[in-house]
Amino acid sequence: MPNDSLVIFDCDGVLVDSEPLAALAYERAYAKNGLPIKAEVVAHGVGMKQADIIRKIHELTGHLLPEHATDDIWGETRALFTERLESTRGLPAFLAELKAARCVASSSSMERINHSLAVTGLAEHFGAAIFSSSMVKNGKPAPDIFLFAAEKMGFAPSRCLVIEDSRYGVQGAVSAGMTAIGYVGGGHTHDGHGPELLASGAAAVCGSWDEVAAELRGRGLI
Repeated sequence: MPNDSLVIFDCDGVLVDSEPLAALAYERAYAKNGLPIKAEVVAHGVGMKQADIIRKIHELTGHLLPEHATDDIWGETRALFTERLESTRGLPAFLAELKAARCVASSSSMERINHSLAVTGLAEHFGAAIFSSSMVKNGKPAPDIFLFAAEKMGFAPSRCLVIEDSRYGVQGAVSAGMTAIGYVGGGHTHDGHGPELLASGAAAVCGSWDEVAAELRGRGLI
């Protein structure tokens, strides 16, 4: 029932169509430090927190961004987000209809989450119900952030439904004992994205917020 269920939203690629811009920001930050990479490499870290993405890029390319240069990533990201970031298509109308409690559980920093929600006008839909992987020990695909969010919001994991766009996020939600819905409506969606999320444990995959609404309506959440 709506009054005893919690919908947990990932931020990047779910609430905001940020992943293509984020990949460009990584490219620019690495290039600034003499380390050329391509967006396809960054895509391997979608859903991870920044430190894990940096490790993944190092693993795949041999390029290790110096610790003193990590702030360049946020600088480039903030500039791109301020100028070009938008919410995913149809999301505001969906949130206006959602009756269940909701929160954000993201791998991004609180500064980036808050900036993303502010520039897209989504902040009013979540208030203070925002949780970052910086608040827990392990990032996705570990379940830590989802369990933390559920505890803070006062819901048992079995009463939580998570909307995620990455296999790491889906895996984390499932590991937390929650139902995961895969979202493939962002600008970074690719061939095989939906099957990848289903293989990771998603109960369903939706390509639009109308499809998500239908899925949640069947569960009594709208």
